[in-house]
Amino acid sequence: MGRVYVLMGKSATGKDTVFKRLIEMEELALHTVVGYTTRPIRRGETNGREYFFVDTKEWERLRRENKVIESRTYHTVAGDWHYFTVDDGQIDPDGQDYLFISTLSGYEQLRKYFGERVVYPLYIEVEDDQRLWRSICRERRQAQPNYDEVCRRFLADQQDFCEEEIKRAGIKKRYYNKDLEECVATIAQDIAGQK
Repeated sequence: MGRVYVLMGKSATGKDTVFKRLIEMEELALHTVVGYTTRPIRRGETNGREYFFVDTKEWERLRRENKVIESRTYHTVAGDWHYFTVDDGQIDPDGQDYLFISTLSGYEQLRKYFGERVVYPLYIEVEDDQRLWRSICRERRQAQPNYDEVCRRFLADQQDFCEEEIKRAGIKKRYYNKDLEECVATIAQDIAGQK
């Protein structure tokens, strides 16, 4: 039986970088799952690589057809953005191990869909001041920076990932991303130990 490893944490904790490093480790044999979103594509992103970028009508169609495994909606200053995982054949938990990025809510929905024995949490943490600085630097690189959204997301994460929610989701282990190499090595060791 394969596993579904769910990498999660507040914004700007380094999830994308950790994800890329883990995927590059051939000995872990992790497969990716490309999620879907209705948010606008960012500079440097490619449709089908980071996400499948779809419109709201496509999101609604997939929901009507019961193809959505898990979903999250963010009420942003630019309108509602939906992030979701689709039962589109990407995941076969009977044979392979998968890694993808989600939230606590997404993790819980995946665990409910596939079962607790299949879905494994990888929760990353970074100090708040460091996260805010990283978010501002990332936004600065956009063609039209939206600092209101950076602030909204930072404050929303404080609620979405509060201690009560982490505990309720059953997250017992945390990976502190102060030193990227150490963080990745620890996660890789834990994944290898599950095989």
